[in-house]
Amino acid sequence: MIPHDTLYDRAAGAAERVIRERKITSLHVDPIAIAEALGIEVVAKPASDGGVSGMLIRLGDQFCIAYATHIKSPGFRRFTIAHELGHYFLEGHIDAIFEEDAVHESRAGFISSSRYELEADHFAARLLMPNALFSAALRRAGEGLAAVESLAKTCVTSLPATAIRYVECTHEPVAIVVSTGMSVDFCMMSKALRECDGIDWIRKNQALPMASETRAFNSDPNKIRRADRVEGESDFQEWFGGNLRLTVTEDVIGLGSYGKTLTVLHGIELPEDAEDIDEDEDKIIESWTPRHRR
Repeated sequence: MIPHDTLYDRAAGAAERVIRERKITSLHVDPIAIAEALGIEVVAKPASDGGVSGMLIRLGDQFCIAYATHIKSPGFRRFTIAHELGHYFLEGHIDAIFEEDAVHESRAGFISSSRYELEADHFAARLLMPNALFSAALRRAGEGLAAVESLAKTCVTSLPATAIRYVECTHEPVAIVVSTGMSVDFCMMSKALRECDGIDWIRKNQALPMASETRAFNSDPNKIRRADRVEGESDFQEWFGGNLRLTVTEDVIGLGSYGKTLTVLHGIELPEDAEDIDEDEDKIIESWTPRHRR
């Protein structure tokens, strides 16, 4: 199996090459225009057709992209088109996905375990939010869910895809979690948070913390369908384990017809050296330890 980091680097590099070759210098990036410049027709599937998010169709040397419309988000539809372009541009994809059929069905959105689908997802995120342009917008966007929403508006991208790029580019300790019901679908942590010693990484299918805003929110499916939101505070240890006693700002929003919830964990004030915390705790314990005179 190819390591995830290798898939990401290859997909990101391919997407950035497309941006450079087409001399794209501003947001937002239009995947339909890129496809049509290649002679690839882009068509909408009827809203009554659920299931897959999109299709790449091959007829000889000609290609067509079909995207789902049962999910109303324009950002998700654009991500789906960019995902199919990933299959077109990424080395080895065409031979692999058309090995048995002339129609390839995709389930975009970082929910598939297929190497090709994940690589196309990373390509799509990087194509719609290329590094230099996105990083410049990020510096003006603020933090937390508000930053994700601002960036999604600028890039015309879905909240989950934008949140992923937010985590990849920020210098702050931040994590995003996409969940369904009481369990985690996936989590991404920023570099600053990953480098924190003594914490546990949030894993797929892990149960949401009992006392979290997200778990309470997900207990009412109507909140998800209405795209309601809530902001609160959580215990750092509830999410990440370890022994750091910190408060986390927890922003939660329902993703409507997508049926999932996005959580942004931010406002995390990590100590410069976690060992200092341990030493401080030892001193406190020692100060409360009774001493007997001899």
